[in-house]
Amino acid sequence: MPTAESSPPPLLIDRRTAARMLAICPRTIDAMARRGELPAVRIGRAVRFDCRDIEKFIEQAKTSATEGSRG
Repeated sequence: MPTAESSPPPLLIDRRTAARMLAICPRTIDAMARRGELPAVRIGRAVRFDCRDIEKFIEQAKTSATEGSRG
């Protein structure tokens, strides 16, 4: 009996999914993209986010928080 292959994870996600990943409001995602804190990809009128960029943001935020507490 053949098994169905699982589909690969998406390369890009919408703002609601990005917000859920970071446990924040979608409006905050919009603001972060406007300020250049989180890179965004425009495809027509759609704005999408790369999961790898979200992971990088998290790693940088962890580093910044750790460095700030050493002072």
